[in-house]
Amino acid sequence: MKDARGGRERRRPSGTLGPVTPAIFAGLILLGVAVGAFGTLVGAGGGFVLTPVLLLLYPGDSPQTITAISLVAVFFNALSGSAAYARQRRIDYRSGAVFAAATVPGAIAGALLVQLAPRRVFDPLMGALLLALAALTVRGASRRRGAHVEAGGSERRFTDAAGTSYRYRVPVARGAAYSVGVGFLSSFLGIGGGVVHVPLLVSLLGFPVHVATATSHFVLANMAGVASVVHLLGGSFAAGHGLRRAAALSIGVVAGAQLGARASSRLRGTTIRGLLAAALALLAVRLLLS
Repeated sequence: MKDARGGRERRRPSGTLGPVTPAIFAGLILLGVAVGAFGTLVGAGGGFVLTPVLLLLYPGDSPQTITAISLVAVFFNALSGSAAYARQRRIDYRSGAVFAAATVPGAIAGALLVQLAPRRVFDPLMGALLLALAALTVRGASRRRGAHVEAGGSERRFTDAAGTSYRYRVPVARGAAYSVGVGFLSSFLGIGGGVVHVPLLVSLLGFPVHVATATSHFVLANMAGVASVVHLLGGSFAAGHGLRRAAALSIGVVAGAQLGARASSRLRGTTIRGLLAAALALLAVRLLLS
């Protein structure tokens, strides 16, 4: 194909992200701050926002590259958020350790299988999942009461740094089974897993919302770290300037996570749940329409 001057048109190879100029690098840092703050606020790690945004910004790039970049940013976001939540003493470490271990096999499988997924399948799958999660999050308000008093499971009792006491029961084995699937879906889609895990923790496992967001971050840091290593070893960052983009986003999300954790302590659980559901629905519609 020729351009108006009669020369051959230069086309960027499919899957190549292009050079990262100083302006683009700065823009990605700002995007990371926004994603990190909101992702930590709702306990979802930011990947559920970042991956759809990257899909919209770079329509010619492969799901493998997009998810790899997103998961690195999710890892640093979750690590920073977990440190903030640890200071607030809201993480259920006993449950989180089991759930984190359960996500590992799925995270590895998802990072490997995403290499086979074409964009025409990946994009609508992402949109459909986001809509389903929005519905589950809204439904969680009514389901949580029944789950909270559910018989059986391991009892949890603790008080956070602000003096708020929590008492609930956790069906640990069921939560571990859910976590295997969460690890696969979140790694395959590059959304980190918190956006899947938080609705499950609240709606199906009976976690208080603030404990769910904090514990989800702890699980997410472990899962995203494993998936990022698999992507790195598999060469997912070879296309374009994937590592530089991931670095810029990671700088932003580390700062944003601290802001989100502070804001979380000042908001009611119903407000956090509403923000999560609204963001899921808006991104799903935008991605499906694109």
